[in-house]
Amino acid sequence: MVNRTSAVVPFVLSAGAARAVTAALRAKAPGGRARWERENHAGRTVGLYAGPATALAAAAGAGRVRPAAGLAVLAAGACGAYDDVVGAGDPRRGFRAHLTALRHGEVTSGAVKLFGVCAAGLLAGARLRKRPLDRLLAGVVVAGTAHFVNLLDVRPGRAAGAVLALGAPQALRSGPGAGLAAAATGAAAAVLPDDLGERTMIGDTGAHALGAALGAAVAAGGGRARLAACAAAVVAAAVCGERVSGLARGGGA
Repeated sequence: MVNRTSAVVPFVLSAGAARAVTAALRAKAPGGRARWERENHAGRTVGLYAGPATALAAAAGAGRVRPAAGLAVLAAGACGAYDDVVGAGDPRRGFRAHLTALRHGEVTSGAVKLFGVCAAGLLAGARLRKRPLDRLLAGVVVAGTAHFVNLLDVRPGRAAGAVLALGAPQALRSGPGAGLAAAATGAAAAVLPDDLGERTMIGDTGAHALGAALGAAVAAGGGRARLAACAAAVVAAAVCGERVSGLARGGGA
């Protein structure tokens, strides 16, 4: 069991790692600064340094608590990174658009990300729970929460802020999910100021990683009723993805 005291360690580890890796990437900018720059919704040029930093930091913090969760977070971040790079110029958004393209024989970067995150979630669920139904529900929660947090990443601070708001109550409780929630909130807290200040963006890389860590916290610490409720919620959010993103654009996450 993870108690309140031990949850401090993954929080500090994730927060410190996120800040350190962001600073290192900003200083080195591997491959040239142009590779790390994007134009945000307001037309400002921002850096993508926080995305990989968030994913690595959340994975390190989560892996210290539950290795399977750490691997799922890392895989979700890697899938998001693939879409950030390969799908940068693709205007299609939402799983419906990517599945429609797949039906017509086109494998988009979004489809690769979708199936990759789902596979990572199901594998994590199989390690985090013991009973078959619980494993399935846990996998849906991990993958679905990763997707949900990414749906909110349409304005500065929306995704990271939502992870803080949803993860903090879990991190403050005792139980096996507290350390995982602390890892998610630590990384989110570290990158939130620069995200809000429109100096960096976490992109799909960071949003999927944070969501997977948050989902793993629920999967590890919830009973079956809670798992089922959360699974239903994230599936509903995926179905109503455009509406969820629209709400995030217009108001708080």
